[in-house]
Amino acid sequence: MKKILFIFFLGMAGLSSSVMAQTPQVITSDKTGWHKIGETKADFIRDRDEIRVLGANRFAKIKFKVEHQSIHITSIEVYYESGDKQDIAIDFSLNAPGESNTIDLNGGERNVKRIVFVYKSISNEKGEKAHVEIWGLKTNK
Repeated sequence: MKKILFIFFLGMAGLSSSVMAQTPQVITSDKTGWHKIGETKADFIRDRDEIRVLGANRFAKIKFKVEHQSIHITSIEVYYESGDKQDIAIDFSLNAPGESNTIDLNGGERNVKRIVFVYKSISNEKGEKAHVEIWGLKTNK
């Protein structure tokens, strides 16, 4: 019985962490400049994360910041409120702490609904997970 309860609680903990990674980020500011769109912990099990965006979600460019551990990003999908999707085929590693170059979004400043990125965690001796943030640039144009 103890083994079943342990497995149940372990499963619930895994489910709650995947749900938390997909919690929408609410952007409240329309000021020109860089705004944090969302963040997640890149683990060694999944290789794909999704950030949903609500509120003042108009951005012209995005970039990634990483802390604690390096990560290798292979592709990005940007979904817009209009229903359009932008596939960005990239292949770069981000060393922690660090940030990517800026990535232009199609059509200038647009309403972003969600961002999905595919990655590979780079293993390390301490087993640390990468803390990944996505930032968006508002130009108000």
